[in-house]
Amino acid sequence: MTLSKSASTENHLRLHAEQQFAHELEALSKVDERQKPPNWKLSPWAVKLYLLGGTLEDGTEITAKYIGKERLIEIAIATLATDRALLLYGIPGTAKSWVSEHLAAAICGSSTLLVQGTAGTDESALRYGWNYARLLAEGPSPAALVESPMIDAMRTGRIARIEEMTRIPSEVQDALITILSEKSLPVPELNSEIQAVKGFNVIATANNRDKGVNELSSALMRRFNTVVLPVPDSFDDEIQIVQSRADQLGRALELPAEKPALEEIRRVVTIFRELRNGVTEDGKTKLKSPSATLSTAEAISVVSNGMAMSAYYGDGEMKAGDMISGLTGAIVKDPVQDQLVWQEYLQTVVKERDDWKDLYRASRDFSG
Repeated sequence: MTLSKSASTENHLRLHAEQQFAHELEALSKVDERQKPPNWKLSPWAVKLYLLGGTLEDGTEITAKYIGKERLIEIAIATLATDRALLLYGIPGTAKSWVSEHLAAAICGSSTLLVQGTAGTDESALRYGWNYARLLAEGPSPAALVESPMIDAMRTGRIARIEEMTRIPSEVQDALITILSEKSLPVPELNSEIQAVKGFNVIATANNRDKGVNELSSALMRRFNTVVLPVPDSFDDEIQIVQSRADQLGRALELPAEKPALEEIRRVVTIFRELRNGVTEDGKTKLKSPSATLSTAEAISVVSNGMAMSAYYGDGEMKAGDMISGLTGAIVKDPVQDQLVWQEYLQTVVKERDDWKDLYRASRDFSG
């Protein structure tokens, strides 16, 4: 049996940003009378509102996709309205891919023109390849050309996204230089070129844990404006992010569990921030930090895992015992060094907090 388009979409585990938030994008489009850069679906004002959230005059609620420094989002949007490409940089789990996807969805209505950077990514992923059956039968021709997402973005004046750019070999990265500087891509086999339409630009992401893997050349870096996305400065902001995303994931996965209590989310975020910063929130106790980045994205994963545990093996209400396995797994990446850091934190911090006794008992039960 063939599912209808709407039924098929409903069964998708994760929708693209332009699908999941289509009603918000449509509502913004209806009220957006500000000047738009060429080929943009929304004005920079509306793109910012879509990312940061707010309420329209007709009462439509625009959910916040990014909670953090407003200026960083303004710089990112303004960059994409120029001839400079945008590089989102930071530690793993700081919403680089999330922001990239939503920027593309709001600006050009599509976030799917994506190149995933890996050690095996070759130039055809950024430029073009060939249908070798047609190439052998017909010789070089436009019909034998296999276009990359980059070419698609150039032809249609849309945003191309490159994930984990520092994972791509340096010699492949350099294929971008002509595209970004000349806004064209030579195809010498056809004695022609592909010229970018107005609206075309590139958003790339890279994390600083990959520094030294495949450094970006100075020539390539000059073509990008870099925006560093930090971990949330504010404790309350980080709690809000974890709570919002965990709730969204719970609905998408149809978990038969109650929303996690704010207090449990607060504990997860507190543990992550204290271990990440190497000091307790009150500043009284210095701590060793584990090798893991302990990002906000990992905190979301811990809470989501706790919700699943409580839904299927508990009473539906997330408790310390439901989240201890995910918490331990997120912190202990090195089974020797990180285990010592985690055990020391349990003994010196968790055990001493009166309202955290249940978490300490859960950790003893889990390890014992």
